[in-house]
Amino acid sequence: MKNNLSIINGQIIDPETELIAFKNVGITNGIITEISDGHIDAEKTIDAKNEIISPGFIDLHSHPQDNQIFELQAFDGVTTTLELEVGTADIKSFYKKWEGQSRINFGASIGHIPVRMKVMDDPGDFVPAGDAGSREASNDEILKIKHFITEGLEQGALAVGFGLDYTRACTKLEVIELFKIAAKYNVSCHVHLRGKGHREPNNSIEALEEVIAASAITGAALHVVHINSTGMKAVPILLDMIQGAKNSGLDVSTECYPYTAGMTKIESKLFEEGWQSQYGISYDKLMRPDTGEYLTETTFHTYRETGGWVIAFSTPQNDLDYAVKHPLTMIATDSIIEKGKGHPRTAGTFSKVLGEYVREKKQITLIDALKKMTIMPAQRLEKRAPIFKKKGRLQVGAHADIVTFNPNTIIDTSSYTNPTSPPNGISNVIVGGNHLIHNKKIITNLYPGTGILATST
Repeated sequence: MKNNLSIINGQIIDPETELIAFKNVGITNGIITEISDGHIDAEKTIDAKNEIISPGFIDLHSHPQDNQIFELQAFDGVTTTLELEVGTADIKSFYKKWEGQSRINFGASIGHIPVRMKVMDDPGDFVPAGDAGSREASNDEILKIKHFITEGLEQGALAVGFGLDYTRACTKLEVIELFKIAAKYNVSCHVHLRGKGHREPNNSIEALEEVIAASAITGAALHVVHINSTGMKAVPILLDMIQGAKNSGLDVSTECYPYTAGMTKIESKLFEEGWQSQYGISYDKLMRPDTGEYLTETTFHTYRETGGWVIAFSTPQNDLDYAVKHPLTMIATDSIIEKGKGHPRTAGTFSKVLGEYVREKKQITLIDALKKMTIMPAQRLEKRAPIFKKKGRLQVGAHADIVTFNPNTIIDTSSYTNPTSPPNGISNVIVGGNHLIHNKKIITNLYPGTGILATST
C-alpha cells in the first residue's frame, strides 16, 4: 500500500519507549502506519537527513487570542496547544471559534477565573478587574460557579483551570468544593498558585501547601503551572514538596518555561501593595512589551490605571535552570501575543530548551527534554481524554503529529523586543498527517488543527 507521506533518513526518537534509531516513517490518513529500516512507498517524501524525527510538542499552557499564536507555536514544533490555566467559561463557544481556523490542535479547560467573572459580573477581559478578584463569593454565587464548572466538564473540557493569584478573595472552601467536582470527573486541576517567591507571608510555599491539601482532601489530580515564575527563589523547595506529595501517593505534576521573566496584566491583583517584596524586584525590572519601556514608580502607577501587559524580570537564572532540568517538570509556554507584541516564550520556548539547555549548556539530555515536551503532557491528560494515548509518541498507530529538527542548529531567536521571531533549526511540522511547515515555510491556507475534547478517541 502506498502511504500518503514518508519521512526518511532521519533519526527517530520515541520518548515513551526511548527508542533512538535511524528509521523511516510512513503516514496515511493522519496515522503513523510504518516505522521501518527499509524503503517506504509514499506519494510524498520528506528527507530528514541530519535531523531528529520527534513527536510534535504538546503545550499544556497557552492563551490563544488570535491565530498568530498558533502559527508562531507551529514554527516552534508545537502540534497541540491547550488553554488549561485560565481556560474558558464557555466550552462550546471556544471550540466553535477555532474549528477550521487553527494551524495546530487545540483544547481548553473550564476555567474558574472566567466562570467567576461571569457569575460575579466582573468587567475584566482576561483576568478580573472587579468583584471576581476582590470579593468573597456568596453561597448562591458558589452554587452557580459549581454549576458552570460541572456544565463545562459535561461538555468535554479537558481540565479545570484556576488562577488563584488573580482571585485572591476566593475562599479555600470554594477551592475545595471545585476540586471535589474535578475529582468526580477524573480531571486535573491546573493551578496558578495564590502566592509568589519565598518571603512570608503569602509566598509560593504556603500557596502550594493549599492546593496539595485540596488534592489530598478531594482526590483530584493537581498540576502546578509555571513553577519557575511563581516560585522564583523557592523553586527547589516547591519541587521537593511536589516530590514529597507524589511519594505519599498524590497525583501532582508541574511545568516551567525557560525564561527568567514572566508576563501578566499590570492592573491585576499580582501588583497590589507588597508586590515588590514578593517578587524581589522593583519598578526598574518591569517592562512594557508593546513599547520596550522600563517602568518607574510614576509610570507604574499610571499604567496600573490604564492597564495592559507587563514583563517582570524576577526569576534568578540558577533557579530557572533548576526547574528546566528537574525530572518532574514538563515544558509549557504560557504563550501570549497581542498585535505582534508579548513574551518571547510564545515563539521560542521549545527551541530554547533544545538549543540552549540540551546542546549548549548540556544540562539535560535530548531524550529527557523531549519527554518533557511530548509523552509527559500526553500522560497528564490521557485519563480524561483517551486520544492523548495516541499523541506524544512516535509509534505505529500513533497520530502523525511530528516535528523534524536539526539538533546542531536548533535555537530560539525571539526576544523581549522581537517576540515573534521564529526559531532556527526546525524544518518540518506535520499536524494530523498534514505537512504544515516545509523547509521552514508554512503552507498557506492550511488549517489542520482539530479540537480535542474529553470525549475524543
